Amino acid sequence: MSLSAVNGTLSDLRSCQGDLGTGMDIVTDVAIDLAETQDEELKAGFAEMEATILECAKLDREISYFVDTVERAIHELPAQEPEAMFSLSDKVKEKFSRRIANLSDTELQKHQKVVAFKESINNILKQANQHTENMEELDEDIAVTQSNVLLTCPLTQVEMVNPVKNKKCNHYYDQEAILGLIRTRVSQKKKCGCPVVGCGNRDVKQSDLIPDQILRRQIQSQKRQNDRT
Repeated sequence: MSLSAVNGTLSDLRSCQGDLGTGMDIVTDVAIDLAETQDEELKAGFAEMEATILECAKLDREISYFVDTVERAIHELPAQEPEAMFSLSDKVKEKFSRRIANLSDTELQKHQKVVAFKESINNILKQANQHTENMEELDEDIAVTQSNVLLTCPLTQVEMVNPVKNKKCNHYYDQEAILGLIRTRVSQKKKCGCPVVGCGNRDVKQSDLIPDQILRRQIQSQKRQNDRT
């Protein structure tokens, strides 16, 4: 077993995590579509979809734990002792098993994609219950206005691609931009403040960010309309 082979495997696992994230986004999109149809029979499938999201979240966490465990084990290998690689597998198995044993349902419920799924469905159903025939046109105007306000990332000043909401201050950013800012601040050993002017949130963490599937769909829909015109 070589160190390069181990690093190659870890890279493949990270790619797998990206595919898992995409899959969870697709499940959420389908659930949103069903919620918008107002078909009660179709809504019965929400529980199965949530179960699928939770299974993916569990696998995502397990991959994260495994990659982190391997990287820590490699870092702890004695320098100039290639034979130490032979004991790497046993060390990883032991530490990984302990971490997996502590993985709880409560932690899975806090997974960003799980939270995003639940919030998306709840928001769609709440909007549907609040709408009436006499208010449809007004609601549409309000939705367009809100969407226009939220489309631009306060960091990049351009239209967001993957919007995320800060659950502490309820502000929105493009995912890549805010994660980049957080990494920069961490490397500088500083806290990352919310980039929205006037916001008092001085400590934005990655765990505070929730993907907003509904807003992402609105952005994609508006982009398609703009492309047609």
